[in-house]
Amino acid sequence: MMSARICENLRNLWIALLIFAVTATTRAQTLMPTPAPSPSASPEEETIIPTFETQKLARTYILDVPAPRGQITDRNGAPLAQNRLSYNLVINFPTPLDFSDAQAVSFTREKIDKTGKLIGRDLRISDDAILRHYRNRGIMPLEIAQNLSQQEYEKIKGNLPAGVMVRPVYVRIYPNGKLAGQIIGYTGKTGRNPDGIVDNHETLWPETEGREGLEQTFNGMLTGKHGEYKLTFDKDGRKTSEKLITPPEPGYNVVTTLDLRLQQLAEKALEAKAKRGAMVIIDPNNGDILALASWPTYDPNLFVPSISAQQLKALQDDPDIPLLPRAYRSSYPPGSTFKIAVGIAALESHAVYPDDQYQCVPAIQIGNVTFHNWKKSDRGALNFVQALTESCDTWFYQVGIKTGSAPIIDWSLKLGFGAKCGIPLRGEAEGRIPNDEYMKATHGRKILNGDIANMSIGQGDIQVTPLQMAQAMGVVANGGTLYQTRLVQQVQTFDNQLVTAYQVRAKRTLELSSETLDQVRTGMIDVVNGSGGTAHQASLDNVEVAGKTGTAQWGPKHKERTAAWFSGFLPADQPRYAFAAVFEGDVGSKVHGGSAAAPMIADVFKDIYKGEKLVSHQQRRAREQPEVRRAEPVEEEDESD
Repeated sequence: MMSARICENLRNLWIALLIFAVTATTRAQTLMPTPAPSPSASPEEETIIPTFETQKLARTYILDVPAPRGQITDRNGAPLAQNRLSYNLVINFPTPLDFSDAQAVSFTREKIDKTGKLIGRDLRISDDAILRHYRNRGIMPLEIAQNLSQQEYEKIKGNLPAGVMVRPVYVRIYPNGKLAGQIIGYTGKTGRNPDGIVDNHETLWPETEGREGLEQTFNGMLTGKHGEYKLTFDKDGRKTSEKLITPPEPGYNVVTTLDLRLQQLAEKALEAKAKRGAMVIIDPNNGDILALASWPTYDPNLFVPSISAQQLKALQDDPDIPLLPRAYRSSYPPGSTFKIAVGIAALESHAVYPDDQYQCVPAIQIGNVTFHNWKKSDRGALNFVQALTESCDTWFYQVGIKTGSAPIIDWSLKLGFGAKCGIPLRGEAEGRIPNDEYMKATHGRKILNGDIANMSIGQGDIQVTPLQMAQAMGVVANGGTLYQTRLVQQVQTFDNQLVTAYQVRAKRTLELSSETLDQVRTGMIDVVNGSGGTAHQASLDNVEVAGKTGTAQWGPKHKERTAAWFSGFLPADQPRYAFAAVFEGDVGSKVHGGSAAAPMIADVFKDIYKGEKLVSHQQRRAREQPEVRRAEPVEEEDESD
């Protein structure tokens, strides 16, 4: 599937190199449309034994030909990063190089002026740069224009001034624009154009290297192997032969686990509903990352062939930080989504049993501080499923303190919080699960009951990345296995030979009881589908979603912002997707997980499950309702987290 595309690209490269060889020798005025054999040299020309007097002129150069970079694709072979043939304009100086300085400048200026008028560009090269090139590198073409547009190429291809040549080179292209831009990354030139004396095995044109994302991590595998190009000069300094002696070997292809369609849907939902945010979707049955989306993002094509200083400054100065991949490099307090970890710790340590009830009151006193519920009304006595469904803060304060910090910390770490997921991208945030050592170092004391209360609703010093949250939801969805998250499936050659495979790997299996799992799943299903749930806006007609909302304050005092979360999995009975979405609110704005993050997930999966048979309410599993239900004011329901 991929090899046909890549082979076509390679055929174009060989043609380009042959064209380069022929036109360079003859100083052709037109670009050869088809491959032609390079000039064959006689043995005398190929093997020059210079005398002392002629050794500076009679010599052979072996120059390196950069290889085309390998492709980066999604899991189905759809290209995310590939190459296209681009055209640069160069001037070839006649050999032997016997121009005076004035003649070299005059010759070059004439070509630049004619060429600039033909393509409609103002081509600026200083006299110093011209002379430096001519004196040190006159045997090499002098580049005067890069990356011709199709319109410029059409204007000039039949009207090239004598001594000017179109040189085909490969440049990187990102066919989907901004899509997954922060994950793929971008490339840049390895250095400035050389202007010193020509050395053997320097490259015919500047190479590129990965600067961010997968382009950077897998740069060595994507780069490929140089070819070799031979130039020979006689005792008078006249070029006698040139040919491609070793073709370059293209770089390997990197096959990711991303699903192009899911990535598109995730970014589309973020763009439509969030000024800033992130969404991660993984396969809970093997740890594969299907979508790793952040908003805003950037188009890596801006960096091809190089980004202007103004464009780079605009990206760096943008207050919404489009260069920041929030999905894995940003961490936030998780808010009430963390109640799932707290619930597991409470049930598994038997601090609480499924039938135990605690009062869901508007506020409770812990030490000398009053801790509030997000609802102002008294909800009465609730069991775990009911408390999770309604996201009752005061219930979790009590249960968290009864459970103690040690089991909460232990189960949080088992679920993958507080540690990098280990994806092959630089700068992944570790998040934070605070323990006594951290609290002593940061606050000068160990964990107190007030800290446990904060932790129990995902506030305080806890920090979680969207990727970690999706990973934890995958553990709950699959019944207790923490898989190594995978972003790359394999690396392969252009003809699909396997180079490296990254196997599915279970890091650990949590000893989760079936009773605890059932309690957590039932509560998460009710969050979305039950009458008292906080995530009705994530409910779908044709698939049952299980999830948990969360709303948390973070940032410096007086500049606090809200992180609105929704995380979970679907279908609830046989999960295929685990997800986490976070919506970053502005300073002072009031946003909530149920109203800001849940609808983004609904947008994605409405499309995925479009056309599936509707599921009637009778077919859904019976919900266990709390014994007493009170009418809720609409504005309070809207403030659900």
